[in-house]
Amino acid sequence: MKIPMIAPSVLASDFANIQKEVEMLNQSEADWIHVDVMDGRFVPNISFGIPVTEAIRRHAHKPLDVHLMIEEPERYVEDFFEAGAAVITVHYEACRHLHRNIQQIKALDCKAGVALNPHTPVALLEDIIGDLDLVLIMSVNPGFGGQTFIPNTLKKIEQMREIIVDANATALIEVDGGVNLENARDLIEAGADVLVAGSFVFKSENPMETIWSLKSV
Repeated sequence: MKIPMIAPSVLASDFANIQKEVEMLNQSEADWIHVDVMDGRFVPNISFGIPVTEAIRRHAHKPLDVHLMIEEPERYVEDFFEAGAAVITVHYEACRHLHRNIQQIKALDCKAGVALNPHTPVALLEDIIGDLDLVLIMSVNPGFGGQTFIPNTLKKIEQMREIIVDANATALIEVDGGVNLENARDLIEAGADVLVAGSFVFKSENPMETIWSLKSV
């Protein structure tokens, strides 16, 4: 079985000690650092924005995987790229002109992703899959950490993998929400490439060991 990429979400970290948390991730087996940006409009929560992303970048030795859970993401894409994003993911549900949004991100020489909420069918990405570097499948309703994994996500991952293979595309499949050691193997077998874990990592007794365990399933 393939080795997954792990992208711990700093949304669940100790913000009062963000430098220490990021330095821990630098030393861990994590591949990316997942940055969840929420605006209180697209999702019913507010997290952090450009200044905090810049602060994380100053200490990070690994790529920032920035997930924009915001309305009108096109207004902020360039700012987040300049703040240090290596991957920028926008939500299908927030983009009226998705192809244009993706081209905007790629024009910055940045990897471009599209996120799908639990109710959004993966088939809606068939016409654009060849332009994407990443598809983020939400396995909980976006907005808050620590939620319970939605089982139907496995079916969506399998469907997304089939679309990618049929199109001879190269997009990675990322899964975000309720990821833990109980479902990680099933996610990978279904076709996931990148596992996002927040509370499961940062609330554990030994986050570095937890990341290693996810990497080793």
